[in-house]
Amino acid sequence: MRQPVSERLPDFPWDHLAEAKATAQAHPDGVVDLSVGTPVDPTPDVVQQALAAAADSPGYPATIGQAATRQAVVDWLERRFGVTGLGIDGVLPVTGSKELIAHLPTQLGLGPGDLVVQPELAYPTYEVGAVLAGCDVAVTDAPETLERTPALVWVNSPANPTGKILTAERLAEIVAWGRANGAVVVVDECYLECVWEGAAVSALHPSVCGGSFEGLLTVHSLSKRSNLAGYRCAFVAGDPALVAEMLAVRKNLGLQMPDPQQHAMAVALGDDAHVAEQHARYAARRDALRTALEAAGFRVDHSEGALYLWSTKDEDCWDTVAWLAERGILVAPGSFYGAAGSRHVRVAITATDERVAAAVARLQG
Repeated sequence: MRQPVSERLPDFPWDHLAEAKATAQAHPDGVVDLSVGTPVDPTPDVVQQALAAAADSPGYPATIGQAATRQAVVDWLERRFGVTGLGIDGVLPVTGSKELIAHLPTQLGLGPGDLVVQPELAYPTYEVGAVLAGCDVAVTDAPETLERTPALVWVNSPANPTGKILTAERLAEIVAWGRANGAVVVVDECYLECVWEGAAVSALHPSVCGGSFEGLLTVHSLSKRSNLAGYRCAFVAGDPALVAEMLAVRKNLGLQMPDPQQHAMAVALGDDAHVAEQHARYAARRDALRTALEAAGFRVDHSEGALYLWSTKDEDCWDTVAWLAERGILVAPGSFYGAAGSRHVRVAITATDERVAAAVARLQG
């Protein structure tokens, strides 16, 4: 008998927050929702104008994407992160990084008998994609210690939920190990421009990949850097052979990014001013929330990058969720991201200035 695919998937984590959400919403001044990383600030005018200018788009878009959009990706990676040697044949626009992550094992031809590795604390969609493809899943930050050779290794830097940034040296070790063992290494770099302490390096930088993109892909999103979550603008970049493999599959599935969004994405990647403005907004919110959390007895670990404060009161994460919900603040329990997160909560810095100020006042009270 056929097993419904829903029975193979893990529970959707946020369904378990219903009770805490109801408690937080009952606060007299309303809920401060810091449980998700949804952008709340306006989409930049330059991007809105670009979308409008390309609105007349009666024909089907090409799965490979527009050459100008792919070149904008190449130019951005070189200008912002020193990536050299990448051509447009190593770039593929996709409709949302989450959908890409969920479908990647399948699009790379993985299935039963293949092993997918994800970090100990990880974005839940890595597991979802592996399960949908029928793959086995291993959880470790050190894939080189596994006795079984994986087909795909997920790496995330800056990381969700912890904000941890991997060094170029560590990334290079993982990439080299993957090549030596025939494993595809995919680095989720969706928060690459959300760095607060130190610096982050792309896995496509020569210091990491040695000037070769073989066996290596990176995933990028404009949702956070440009407030484009509603536009679903993302792309994958790296090994042209792997990109071609994905392209062949995606053509047959009819997976195409709409041309207006591609035009908007190209413009967004070429404009650094709005990114700097948004970065400053988030930096101010992060500083305010971190100061208030630490004054309230929390310890903030890692959190050098991404849009979250990985926080703990050295207690079960659900006790912390409940404590904050009583003050009208909703956060995500660390257990959503793996057993290693059972004593942390993830606090998003993506609320408005007014809601962040409300959270700070409640933590101080």
